[in-house]
Amino acid sequence: MTNRESPDHDSKSTIDSKYIQQHLASERTFLAWIRTAIAIIGVGFLVTNLHFTMADKLSPIGDLLANIIGLSSVCLGILTIIMALAAYIRKIDAINTQSFRTSRVTIITLAVFVIIIALIFGTYFLIV
Repeated sequence: MTNRESPDHDSKSTIDSKYIQQHLASERTFLAWIRTAIAIIGVGFLVTNLHFTMADKLSPIGDLLANIIGLSSVCLGILTIIMALAAYIRKIDAINTQSFRTSRVTIITLAVFVIIIALIFGTYFLIV
């Protein structure tokens, strides 16, 4: 008789396995945040690369904005990874204890930073 067929198989299940669908959904959400962070960091590298390609045509303010966009995009991507990891770890226990709360602060914080970078990006393209 294999372990799957044994009558005491249910007694060996863990708390995590009781809510496996929720844990898998939480993991997919975490991975989506990681993909988002990689895309944000990619924007920073793209702007920096574009900046160096057009370096002779940029004004001093364009130069400053390109540096701000590149650096802030990379920093925001790293912050996104840190916040996503913290939220994922918090959700593990929250799912098991059925005390789940939304990540409102995380989402609002990241949205505000993305809006700020987008405004700086828009200013950059108006100036250049």
